[in-house]
Amino acid sequence: MTEEFIDVTITSLEMLARPARPLARAPSLSQPVILLRAHQPTLSFYRYLYNTVGQDWLWYERRQMSDEALTDIIHDENVSVNVVYCGGVPAGYAELDARMLPAVEVAYLGLMPEFIGRGLGRYIVNWAVDAAWDLDPERVWIHTCNLDHPAALPTYQKAGFTVFNRQTVTIPNPRLLPSFAELKLVASGTPGESETEPGADK
Repeated sequence: MTEEFIDVTITSLEMLARPARPLARAPSLSQPVILLRAHQPTLSFYRYLYNTVGQDWLWYERRQMSDEALTDIIHDENVSVNVVYCGGVPAGYAELDARMLPAVEVAYLGLMPEFIGRGLGRYIVNWAVDAAWDLDPERVWIHTCNLDHPAALPTYQKAGFTVFNRQTVTIPNPRLLPSFAELKLVASGTPGESETEPGADK
């Protein structure tokens, strides 16, 4: 029986100076790789990015947000949603939150499942770090947890982040949330279930 609540260990990392390395360069793949900022992204596009990138890692907080509350965040002038494309296809994204300057948070970062393992992870992390420091902050920070991809924490540390806090919290089990169940029905492709639409809120 699936537990109603689960314990999650959150690790917070920070960087207090721009790393001394060349600017991030896209990896050489069979298809061209570009990274573009989505200016005031539509809510449906943002939810597509968030839900698809975060599905395997149980990202759930923004699925629970109302359309109005989420739009207020992603359309804020101090928040940037930056999408990496491979061959014209969205491959992942990095979201920078500068609403609390002089600190900049790499709020969300990840890849679509089909693009994991192609060398894009390190690129998008280093790009996000460079873009954050271009905002002239005193501190850049990020967090991960034990539900994330196992390479997340070591990748952040290789990029120059150091751990400053670690805590364990109890959260509702995302696997039991209606939106996760609906998405699994769509993905299963069983008769009659392909017409089920994921809810706008998690």
